[in-house]
Amino acid sequence: MTTKQLEKIAYKNLWKQGTYLCFEIGIPNPKGRGYKQSERVDLLSYETRGIWRFYELKISKPDFNSDCKLSWYGHFNYYIMPSDLYEKVKDEIPNNIGVYLANENGYFWCVKKPKRQKLMIEHDSLMFALMQGLSREYKKYRKLLKV
Repeated sequence: MTTKQLEKIAYKNLWKQGTYLCFEIGIPNPKGRGYKQSERVDLLSYETRGIWRFYELKISKPDFNSDCKLSWYGHFNYYIMPSDLYEKVKDEIPNNIGVYLANENGYFWCVKKPKRQKLMIEHDSLMFALMQGLSREYKKYRKLLKV
């Protein structure tokens, strides 16, 4: 499974009314103030009831074990991965992190629920980062349509 396939399955299954999703969001430093981006989260979602969810997508064991920083700053934090990868890494997943699995047929399910944590980045900073990401995606969409 490729990252693009995993993204497509995740978006199809996580999007619902009142939830805003965007991939590859630059987020500010959780220890600092302001809007300067210091790292990226693979998928960020905001629910209108005030819940922030951070998702890291992993497609292989080397990807799972890479040195890339994991952005676990939301109220709820998750891995999204192919079902076969989960069997290889399930003992390495922290207790507070949730897991969604996907397979080649597009099935998507939660095998591990996350534990709620305190939001580690200011709400306004996250909202600004989400707006930047959604604006970037809209610009790409307009270019695709040649509008």
